Amino acid sequence: MTLRPSIYVVAAERSGDLLGAGLIKALKTQTGGEVEFHGVGGTAMAAEGVNSAVDISGLSILGFFDGLKAFGRVKARVAETVSDIIRHKPDAVVLIDSWGFMLRVAQGVRAIDPTIKLIKYVGPQVFATRPGRAKTLAAAVDHLMTILSFDAPYYQPYGLPVTFVGNPTLDRVEPGDGAGFRARHGVAADEETVLVLFGSRKSEIDRMAGDFTQTIQQLTDSRSVRPIIVIAGPVAERLAPLAARFADEFGAVIVEEDEKTDAFAAADVALACSGTVVTELATAGVPTVTGYKLGWLTWAIIRAFNIMKAPFISLVNIAAGEMLVPEFVQTRVRAGLMAQAVSALLDDAAGRAIVSRRLIETTVQMRGRGEASDRAAQTVLGVLEP
Repeated sequence: MTLRPSIYVVAAERSGDLLGAGLIKALKTQTGGEVEFHGVGGTAMAAEGVNSAVDISGLSILGFFDGLKAFGRVKARVAETVSDIIRHKPDAVVLIDSWGFMLRVAQGVRAIDPTIKLIKYVGPQVFATRPGRAKTLAAAVDHLMTILSFDAPYYQPYGLPVTFVGNPTLDRVEPGDGAGFRARHGVAADEETVLVLFGSRKSEIDRMAGDFTQTIQQLTDSRSVRPIIVIAGPVAERLAPLAARFADEFGAVIVEEDEKTDAFAAADVALACSGTVVTELATAGVPTVTGYKLGWLTWAIIRAFNIMKAPFISLVNIAAGEMLVPEFVQTRVRAGLMAQAVSALLDDAAGRAIVSRRLIETTVQMRGRGEASDRAAQTVLGVLEP
């Protein structure tokens, strides 16, 4: 390893940006600041001093046809990213999540300069869909850092070194002050609360907003319940009018992301779009109902070719081997079903306590030894050892 390694970090969406920021911070600590960074990312990485060389807006894409519609934009951003990497000629590039984008970046860099070490951080979910991606990834990068303990066997047949570092998301969630949150926002101690999280992608919000709104409408028609909405920075503009409607029609409490952990602690139940936030909620022990919709053509292809292999869509359910978080996917994303699931949790305080305990137990197992960002930093520096 060079005395002052140069590391390029690439993140194309919010969850990856947070992982990148944690990794950068850990690398600074472990090298005593003797490390040079460049990268592509968002506000979290910028806060660690790594300003993005490429605009990542519009790169948070999920689904085959959404990807097709954005192909020109993605192709241009890939080319810009590869060009900037080659210009800086780092010792290593860390490519975080975002399978399609990162694969193209890896292939582009390797074709031009195969001496640059390529490290993938978060593998594609080959246990759930498309196991062939394991072989593809093995041919494109030098090392994989995985957040899931059961990933390694999928890559071993192809000779890709894999290090389980743990999930930094589980390290990020700190205990919140639920009582303080309720007092600040005028929510009575015995008032029922439902935390509503629409997603971190604009496409997710567009698909889930109507069904989640109808779900809350049905809940408020039948019982006294206070919604809470946390506005995440990357989708704040899209969420603002929706949040205003919730405040006007349902008396919802609207807060910024800096109150997220307190909002978690104040929530009796959460209604959340499936994604990283469901794992965060599980870590905090918040009983959650989750829903998700893909584009209909993408969904039809998944069904027709039996692409989805995992029994659940939520990592916490997969890790637990049971439905701790009720899931409503595609055709089952219906307000009546979701309202019924939320009500069942609200009606059963003892049951919520049991679910909360099981969620925490499961995420403790998923966390492993903790300090995932530190282990990721150790792995990156280890890959650079001669």
